[in-house]
Amino acid sequence: MLDRRTILLALLATPALGVAAAAVPPAGVFIGDLADRALATLGNRSLSVEARDAEFRRLFVANFAVPRIGRFVLGRYWRQASPAEQREYLKLFTDYIVAIYVDRLSKYSGLKVRVLGTRPASGGGVFVETEVVQPGATKPAAVAWRVEGEPGAYQIVDVVIEGVSMAITERQEFGSVIANNGGNVGALLAALRQRIAASAQR
Repeated sequence: MLDRRTILLALLATPALGVAAAAVPPAGVFIGDLADRALATLGNRSLSVEARDAEFRRLFVANFAVPRIGRFVLGRYWRQASPAEQREYLKLFTDYIVAIYVDRLSKYSGLKVRVLGTRPASGGGVFVETEVVQPGATKPAAVAWRVEGEPGAYQIVDVVIEGVSMAITERQEFGSVIANNGGNVGALLAALRQRIAASAQR
C-alpha cells in the first residue's frame, strides 16, 4: 500500500487520464500537463540521478507556491525565526522534498491519474479533483489539488489525499520537532539537514 506522500510524488510522474481535453477546466489541464511533463523527464532512464533531481526541483519550484507553503508549514515559528533562518529554512524545505522523495518516483509505476473536474476552494482558488488508480487496488484514491492563480500562472498551494492535507501534515510534523526542542527553529533546520544528508547517502 502506498503512503500519501508517495501518491503525491507519483502523481508528478504519471500522465493524467480522463475526460476529453476540451471538457477539462483550465486548472485541470494545468495539473494534467504537469504530470505529463514530469513523466517525460523523470521516466527517462537515460538521465542521471542528478538530472532527475534537477528537473524535479524545477517542476516543484515552478508549479508549487514554495515560499507560501513553506511559511504555512512552519506556522507560528516563522515569525520567531531570524531572517537568516527563514532563508535557510525555505532552501532546506525545497531540498528536503527533492532529496527525500525523488528516488521514490522511479520505484512506483503503473499509477494512473484521472482528472474529474474542479470545485471552488474556501478562501480562493479551486480544487482540481482527481482519482489515482493503482494496479491491483480495489478502488482509486481521491486526490484534490488546491490551485490558485490564473491560466498561465497557476500554482499549487496544497494537495489533499483522501481528505488529508499534505501541508497540514508537514506543519504538524515540523511543529513537533520544534516544540520538542524548546521552540528552537534551529533544531528543525538541523533535522532537515540530517534527513537530506541521509537521503544523499542511499
